[in-house]
Amino acid sequence: MNWLNSEAFTLLDQRIIWSDMIGNILGLITLALGWRRSLLTWPVQFLSGLVLFIAFYGHLAGSAGKQVVVMVVALYGWWQWNRNKDQSEDGHIAPRFATWRERGAMIAAAAVGTVAVALLFKAYPSLSWDPWPDAYIFVGTIVAMYAQARGMVEFWIAWLLVDLVGVPLNFANGYAFSGFVYVIYGALVLWGMRDWWLRSRRTSQPVLEGAPA
Repeated sequence: MNWLNSEAFTLLDQRIIWSDMIGNILGLITLALGWRRSLLTWPVQFLSGLVLFIAFYGHLAGSAGKQVVVMVVALYGWWQWNRNKDQSEDGHIAPRFATWRERGAMIAAAAVGTVAVALLFKAYPSLSWDPWPDAYIFVGTIVAMYAQARGMVEFWIAWLLVDLVGVPLNFANGYAFSGFVYVIYGALVLWGMRDWWLRSRRTSQPVLEGAPA
């Protein structure tokens, strides 16, 4: 599988690596499927993590380990959406806003998790080349995936916050394709957030007694 870490082509003087390109294309498809609330979101997310795990295994243990966590959360997301797919009239998961308690718990988990993971990365430098932003992106991604699995509209906001750091970090570390894809992520996130926001408002409106369903 060494070809996954070889150069696919050069774009604007930036080397595009096969694993970087394939993994992020799958990630882009995952985001589009998530917008449509398709169950296929999670198998594609799992495949994206698997591709990157294979690419990193053996020389970037920290990055490979992170992909294992992503794949586990993808399995959790598939289980959650499959279990709750009949919540809405169209047979998909029904988007909703998180409660204030859930928001507080996710913010606290993101803050504590980022500090803990960053300290782990600093203690073992081989796990990451840039501990703090790397930890922020990793923990933010897990929080976003968890919120998505629970059908929370806030997961789109979490992705935006990850993108704000992910775009410059990917360009700085030579993963140009990731940087370009993250820009497209931003546009998809805004459209997806609008769609889920509107759907959550429709599903939360009470039905008046005697009114047609």
